[in-house]
Amino acid sequence: MKAWGVTDIGLVRKENQDAYLIREATPSGYTICVVCDGMGGPAGGRLASQIAVETFTAELEHLLTPGMMPEQLREASSYAVSQANAAIREAARKSEQYQNMGTTLVSAVSYAGGVVITNVGDSRAYHITKDSIVRITKDHSLVERMVDRGDITAEEARRHPNRNLITRALGPDADAQCDGYICPMEAGEHLLLCTDGLVNTVTDQEMLHEVLHRASPEECLVHLLEIAKSQGAPDNVTAVLMRKL
Repeated sequence: MKAWGVTDIGLVRKENQDAYLIREATPSGYTICVVCDGMGGPAGGRLASQIAVETFTAELEHLLTPGMMPEQLREASSYAVSQANAAIREAARKSEQYQNMGTTLVSAVSYAGGVVITNVGDSRAYHITKDSIVRITKDHSLVERMVDRGDITAEEARRHPNRNLITRALGPDADAQCDGYICPMEAGEHLLLCTDGLVNTVTDQEMLHEVLHRASPEECLVHLLEIAKSQGAPDNVTAVLMRKL
């Protein structure tokens, strides 16, 4: 599994509170990718997302051993999420300035047949094949609940004024529950991890087109950023693209 990443402050925000981390071919043979979107006032969101990507990755690397089954990887990822949550809460406890900080998290760890995905909040994972794009994760947000109830469509959710209100996050929740998914992949297929700064400015079909038709993953990520900025990029934009070899 190969991976590439990009993050950008966007056109409106004063600082980038997103963070991502890629570990290719760890000592136990896995590739780990994680993307976080921080929140919580000046510097707080940036700190929360940085703590999350670093703690999650370190804890997962410590737990991984060669030959683990996907269900074992899902359990290890869930534990790493809980440790990231604890680390953020501990940092917040020590400083009144950071009391309200938190972050989303979406991650992927490779195995021989694909990836295991974990998420908290509204950062997403998309599985991209030669002819389709499928969202794997489910947002923990108010508008996602509205979509589930049939109150609004998925397209309306992209522009809803409350689209940024999430129902789960690392930091604010003492016991932040994550969801886990096993995503089989064939050689040549991609997984895209991204924050809502990309989701709210780039359509699924635009993501699919860029991944399939650009000369390289690096060029694809550059063009995704360009599309986001052409739509005003009101939020930070972060994306990690994985390809199964």
